[in-house]
Amino acid sequence: MTPRARRFLLPGFTTLIMMVVLVGLGTWQVYRLHWKERILAQIALGEASPPKPLDANPAPYQKIFVVGRFLFDRAAQFGAEVRDTDTGPVMGFYQIVPLQRDGASTIMVNRGWIPQKREVPLEDPTGIVTVTGYVRPPDKAHWFSAADDQVARDFYTLDPTAIGTAVGITDPAPFVLVELGTPFDGAYPAPAEHLPRPPNNHLSYIITWYGLAVSLAVIFMIWLRKAWRS
Repeated sequence: MTPRARRFLLPGFTTLIMMVVLVGLGTWQVYRLHWKERILAQIALGEASPPKPLDANPAPYQKIFVVGRFLFDRAAQFGAEVRDTDTGPVMGFYQIVPLQRDGASTIMVNRGWIPQKREVPLEDPTGIVTVTGYVRPPDKAHWFSAADDQVARDFYTLDPTAIGTAVGITDPAPFVLVELGTPFDGAYPAPAEHLPRPPNNHLSYIITWYGLAVSLAVIFMIWLRKAWRS
């Protein structure tokens, strides 16, 4: 290799590495886009469909209704969320309560949002109840997930198996039932009013990463042409 060609080795290698990273990020966002579109399609289908009795294999985000008895002595809390209230922003969490069913697996139910500090007691129905909600697939903890406190029953990953183990429920249903209700009337918990609406920004990320890769290639080619002539 001539000394003249050697001077282009490091810039070329660095540019190649950067190109691989940018194209890789763009390709990853393509997969994320397809994944998000499938979820949004499932949510749209669930939103448009009426609640159905729970079957053996409910689809994610399908609206269902189940009959059972809440075990409030085994309740847990999930997440941390600030909401605007009549008194200003308030920190709160979601109440997770096992729903015991006759002859069937217990279901972990997300009953809704509760402020950490409240002056009125919670609405805890006793006896046999019918709960309507949607099927929420379980989450998995990641590197940056907050640590769960199983002793305090304080969770940040919505994993029905982990939550069930902490509150003494063996072999719970492999999903969480997110209770659906009417608009908030002042009584807590405040249930979800509709299915989730996650944002879908992956196309803009795809354009950004691939656009940066193209820009980098053009800049390198312009620099290479000028440097070769010098």
